[in-house]
Formats: sequence, C-alpha cells, structure tokens
Amino acid sequence: MSVKKDAAGRRWVEIETEVPGTPEEVWEAIATSSGVSSWFVPTEVVAGDAGTPTKVVSHFGPGMDAIAAVTAWDPPRRFAAESELAPGAPAFATEWIVEARAGGTCVVRVVHSLFASSADWDDQLEGTESGWPWFFRILRIYLRRFGGEPCSQFRMMAFSSRPASEAWSALIGALGLSGSAPGARANTGTGVPSLSGTVEAIGEGAHPHRLLLRLDEPAPGIASIAAHGMGGQTCLLIDVYLYGNRAAAAAGRAEPLWQAWMTQQFPAVDAPTGVA
Repeated sequence: MSVKKDAAGRRWVEIETEVPGTPEEVWEAIATSSGVSSWFVPTEVVAGDAGTPTKVVSHFGPGMDAIAAVTAWDPPRRFAAESELAPGAPAFATEWIVEARAGGTCVVRVVHSLFASSADWDDQLEGTESGWPWFFRILRIYLRRFGGEPCSQFRMMAFSSRPASEAWSALIGALGLSGSAPGARANTGTGVPSLSGTVEAIGEGAHPHRLLLRLDEPAPGIASIAAHGMGGQTCLLIDVYLYGNRAAAAAGRAEPLWQAWMTQQFPAVDAPTGVA
C-alpha cells in the first residue's frame, strides 16, 4: 500500500473490495445510517431540509467522533464527503464508488485524498488505508449472510500502557481465545460474557493483533477483536454486531456485561485524542 501523487499536488490512497449484492443493496450498506452501523462503527448519515444527506458522523468512541460534510450524492453509484484530519491540516476528501459486476456482485471502492506540497500527512493516509481491509471483511460477511436484517451493535474500548503484542496476549488470553485458527469453533472462557461461533479470520502481516468471529451466540452475528497502537498506548477493541429479531434483546443483555468485564480486565487510563 502506498500514497499516489500527481503533478497538481493531490495525494491519495485507494482501496476496493468485491461484495455480494445489487448496487441498491450495497448502497444501503455503505450510505445509510443503519447500513453503515451494521458493519463499521455507529454512524449517522444526516439529511438536510431537502432530504439529501449533508453530513456523515461516525462514532469511534467517547470523544472520538469523525464528522464529514457531504459534497456529492448520486445513489446508488457514488457519494463524496470532506472532513478535517486535524487543525491546520488540508481538507481530507473521501469518495465511495459502487460498480456492478456480473454474477450479482459489486465492487466497492473508497478513495481518500488531499492536496499537500509535502509528505507531512502521508502517514494519516496510509493509516486510514490500512484499516479498511479488515472492515471490508466484515462488510462481505454482513452482505453475504445478514444483509438487510436489523442490527444491534456495541463497541467495547480500553487502553493499555503495555506494547500491543503484550496487551493483545492479555486480552485474548482473558477471553479464552488463544490459539484460535480460521475455520475452527471458538467460545469465550469461564467468567467471560458469552461469544460462540466460527473463526473467520485472524490478523496477519502488519496487523497481527486481530480476530474475526461469525457468531451464533448470543445471537447470529459478527465479533471483531483487535489491538493497535494509538497515541503511545495500545487501544483494545471488541466490536459486536448482532442481527435478526433476537439482536436487540441479546445486545441489551450482553453490552453491560461486556462493559463491566472490559473495565475489570483493563482499568481506565487516559485515552489519547483521536479516532480509533
């Protein structure tokens, strides 16, 4: 992965994935509040007086909202938005494109770009780029198995002063999920709120500290578990997406148990400023 550049000063990264579904079904997943929240983070696509969306608000955690102003809206093919990486940073533009393919699939492409005369913001572009492949895995599972179903999602976040490898080992060990392998059954251990399902993927390469489960308990769904460096600390994340008629009740029971468990395992430290 690398930043592309042109003579006009534009710098950009581009990521794409092929997903099941019609353009209309895929658009619903990437461009509506309920759709995006079913595989990414809790998100609001806010419409203006004319009914066309004017901004997208993504809630990554307490004090970690990302707000983007919608600059183009052409369903079910394309939308674009601009946000601010940091005070004084150039405008950060994001474009989403849906292209139909034969056989009932679509290519989803996301392009992040900015105009800058130096490489000062390239790390931000590359960091954003590197996060999408994992979420695109979740998007593919969602569309293949749960598309259009009601979703109840919750996120647990904690911070550790330990290096990512140590914090990850502590988290996975406490969950009872050490040694998980793709295709194998996995269940959380004694004293841990229940998650049960099949391992879909584990982290590798530059992002080894990740685990993705397709759940059957506490309800059909997906769980993403991850650890990564952030602001000199390690951010620990557990994202749970539950689908179907049981989802709301199951999430209502599970979320407070998980929040209490996470707080007990990783007592609060000061969270760095930024987006996870």
